[in-house]
Amino acid sequence: MKDVLAVVLAGGKGARLEPLTRDRAKPAVPFGGAYRIIDFTMSNCLNSGIRRILVLTQYKAASLARHIHVGWQNYFCRELGEFVDVVPPQQRIDEHWYRGTADAVYQNIYTMEKEQPEYTVILAGDHIYKMNYRKMVKHHIANKADLTIGVLAVPVQEAKNRFGVMEIGTDNRVVGFEEKPEDPKPVPGDSHFCYASMGIYVFTTRFLFEQLCQDATRPGSTHDFGGDVIPSTIHTHRIFAHPFLDENRKDSAYWRDVGTLDAYYEANMDLIAVDPLLNMYDDQWPLRTFQPNLPPPKFVFAADDRRGYAMDSIVCPGSIVSGGQVRRSILGPKTRVNSFAQVDQSILFGGVDIGRHAKIRRAIIDKGVRIPAGFQVGYDHDVDQQRGFTVTDRGVTVIAKTDGIEHVLPDGEQTEIQETPYLPGMADIIGDSY
Repeated sequence: MKDVLAVVLAGGKGARLEPLTRDRAKPAVPFGGAYRIIDFTMSNCLNSGIRRILVLTQYKAASLARHIHVGWQNYFCRELGEFVDVVPPQQRIDEHWYRGTADAVYQNIYTMEKEQPEYTVILAGDHIYKMNYRKMVKHHIANKADLTIGVLAVPVQEAKNRFGVMEIGTDNRVVGFEEKPEDPKPVPGDSHFCYASMGIYVFTTRFLFEQLCQDATRPGSTHDFGGDVIPSTIHTHRIFAHPFLDENRKDSAYWRDVGTLDAYYEANMDLIAVDPLLNMYDDQWPLRTFQPNLPPPKFVFAADDRRGYAMDSIVCPGSIVSGGQVRRSILGPKTRVNSFAQVDQSILFGGVDIGRHAKIRRAIIDKGVRIPAGFQVGYDHDVDQQRGFTVTDRGVTVIAKTDGIEHVLPDGEQTEIQETPYLPGMADIIGDSY
């Protein structure tokens, strides 16, 4: 793995996750209370023995860059040739932003060449899964491949207009590829499933550079790996598929593209099950992130009418449930649920404050939002939308980070939802990374 360089693509807009991506890149969106989405790809790299990583950013990357700096730099030793570097668009080649996944890597050839890797692993920074890239690299070398593509079997209906779909021969050689087809070709002998690309690639680096340079000059190219580079090489080079080997060790493989608000909500809600599909408590394949120095969570008051408790929930450090009731929810760091408040089937990011007697149901509340006393969210979607909140197709109410936006309480009293102040002395340390 010393000859391997990982390039993590983390520059997408994440438009389908708005308003959560209004102020941050999609890979920087919190997940599971304590983590960011990119932490899963980064943990896979670290656990796979990849010690040289470039994270390519573009849109709204400040909080993502800060998170990588405070949460991941300590795992790598620059003196031993190890690093994780956040690389914004350099515009060394042309004065434009990244026009596709292949163009993003092409514009950073100069940075990659300096490391002289024999193999390059291209990864997306916005998927939730556990995978040992070492096994995929070994598979690539054993096949003397030019390119190896991570493959997952998905239902045909789910793959329509969503995934790159492959045809695979008996020796795992890729013999056909279509990017986001309307009518995906099913697996031979099973009309219900097809082979979908996971957006995980192992390239022999010399071959990668050659193809990127050719694609950059190809008229009409969208400069995308799935749309242009892969289809142009299938019949002329050694392209292989690598079936997804899940390190999650469950009955079914776990891989999630949390690209929509509903998909994001459901993936988080999976975590609070008695036996969650994604095992975050696995010492054999640990998930790492930045963990701020915060006190343990606290639950106070035990009276019959004022009891602080959380059931079937995840509660992160620094949180206080003060006489409130939390059910089937995820509370991020430094959240507070005040007396007589109710939080049900909801995701609260860090620093959220739920006022007394407030009721929250099936909601996602962004970092630092303070919900006033008596306020209700998720009980009347028409009212939620009138207040400017986002309501998804499946009825999840999403409240973005706000500052000074006025709302009307049921009794007509004017109030506002505002950001909760940081703890004194912590702002400079944790910034937007907790």
